Parts: sequence; C-alpha cells; structure tokens
Amino acid sequence: MGLFVGQNVITLPSVDSTNEYLKAELSKSTPVVEGTVIMAVEQVAGRGQKGAVWHSEAGKNLTFSVLFNPVFLHPGNQFRLTVAISLALARWLESVLQHPVSIKWPNDSYVDGRKIAGILVENMLKGQTWKSAIVGIGINVNQTDFPVGAARRPCSIKQFLHRDSNIPELLSDLCNYLEQEYLALKSGGHEAQLAQYKQRLYRLGETHPFLIDGVQVTGILCGVTETGKLMIDFNGHVAAFDIKEVEFVF
Repeated sequence: MGLFVGQNVITLPSVDSTNEYLKAELSKSTPVVEGTVIMAVEQVAGRGQKGAVWHSEAGKNLTFSVLFNPVFLHPGNQFRLTVAISLALARWLESVLQHPVSIKWPNDSYVDGRKIAGILVENMLKGQTWKSAIVGIGINVNQTDFPVGAARRPCSIKQFLHRDSNIPELLSDLCNYLEQEYLALKSGGHEAQLAQYKQRLYRLGETHPFLIDGVQVTGILCGVTETGKLMIDFNGHVAAFDIKEVEFVF
C-alpha cells in the first residue's frame, strides 16, 4: 500500500454512484482525507463520460472513487490529472494482464479494441484554485456476461486470465499505481506523462471514421493538445476537438 491513496477505504454494499457518495461526504463539515477510496460492491447508477451508463454486475467488478486535492495545478490544467490517472490505470492493467493496453481518448482503457475500464473525473474549483477532484473508476474484473448490444464491446480481466481475481487485492495494487503517477505529476512530470499517454492512444496514426456534428468523416488520429483536445488529420489539415464535438465510429 502507498503513502496515502487507499489508506482509508470505505466499502459500501450498494450505492447509486461512488462519485455522488464522495461528493456528499465532501459537503459535510468533517474533512475527507486526500486519498480516501469509496468502493462499492454494487453500484446501481454508475456513470461514464457524456452521461453514459456503466453496467456492472454486483460483486464482480471494481467500482470505486478516489479523492485527490490537486491544488498544485492551475484549473486550466485539468487535463494533466486525466493523463496521470489514465496512464496509471493502463500501466496497472498491463501488469495484471501481461497484455498491451491502449487509452481511448480521453481516458477509457482498451485491450484488443475492447473496453475494459473507464474513468470519470469530476473537478471542484474555488475561484482560481483547484480545490479537489473526485476520480471514479470502473473496471470489468470477474464479469463475463455483458448486456446484448453493449457499446464498445466490453471485456474483463477474467476473460484474459481465465480465472476469478480477488477484488480487494486488485484495488490495493492499483492504488499504488495511482499514487505513483499522481506524485510524479505533483513533482513536475507532466511532459513525460503526456508523451506516454500519446504513445498509448487508441487508433493513433490510423485512418478511421469519426462523427463530427452528426456527420461521418474519415481522418487520422494524430494526437492530443496540452489541454486535452483530440487532434485529427483530414488530408493534411489538422483540427482539434473537445469531448462534446467528436465521436468515434466503431
């Protein structure tokens, strides 16, 4: 176990969303210690990017939220935390699976073109200070049956290892990776992290269709900007897009 991430773990039998639970705890007068983890055995209303629903079978997956206080970063650099967390999750998954893991912009983890984990970062600002960030993470662990027609063809750790994994042990190990990348970010390691993040981008350098304003166009994913916009090359013209402006076509 690391120095602070996961030192305080609160396990809930069932909750709508670990992010929402942690938000409610932050609104109380009692301070919540940085690195606190809220883990749910069953999460009934898990959320992903753009309000997507996270389907998770009770007791079979890793669904949790972590509190960080990145006051050392300017609010304009929020993407830096996303990079650090995404990188930590990808590196940890590779250590578990012994298999390459890519990052689908902005922060999903993919293995062989299938989604195995997702992240939802919710930031709380106070004026010009970044007060806190709630990082929600959902990882498919021991689940092998997924909803018919589920987007992004989900997969799980069990489908690669062909055995069940101990969820609390996975959480403890992952907390070490999260802490390592967070402390690297705190000590000025963003440029190295961003370079590694870019190298891991799902579909990097490949020609694929994208949806832009409801219109399907074909381009080459060529990177991300410092602020987290996706860069796509259309016949030599590179354009950058926010999360709400572009969608992958699968």
